[in-house]
Amino acid sequence: MDLTLDVEDYKLNIRTAGLIIHNNKVLTHRDVTKDHYCLPGGRVELGESSDKTIKREMEEELGKEIEIIEYVSTIENFFEMEGKKYHEIYFLYKIDFENEEDKKIEYTLKNKEGKDYLQYQWVDLNEIDKYNILPICLKDIIKENKFPVHKINDDMAN
Repeated sequence: MDLTLDVEDYKLNIRTAGLIIHNNKVLTHRDVTKDHYCLPGGRVELGESSDKTIKREMEEELGKEIEIIEYVSTIENFFEMEGKKYHEIYFLYKIDFENEEDKKIEYTLKNKEGKDYLQYQWVDLNEIDKYNILPICLKDIIKENKFPVHKINDDMAN
């Protein structure tokens, strides 16, 4: 069971994501029906730690085993999507593929669960500002390259 709860007019999510950088490119996750990109990962399940979540999600979505290099960030993420307010606790880990051949991948990867609308694309770090990557503070975290860091991303602040 995913750690997603409806609380009053908010949806509370506990999410984890992985930061993979190869050849000055970062792997992003994109629903082709949406106008934004994010980092690959998913919701933490009840009784599951965030580090185990990223390993499970990469296996389920890409069929790839990963290793965790280091903890990067916790982001308190507040945003609105499709008319719903979200309060998300977002754990970010720097990760890499375990298999040496997988570390050479530079092509767009497909979702292994049959979700054809999901793509995993490499974005050149020199062009990262051209992409709508969410949460927005991820760009700063990636560019600053100083870990660990705690960020608050509040897209609903006045």
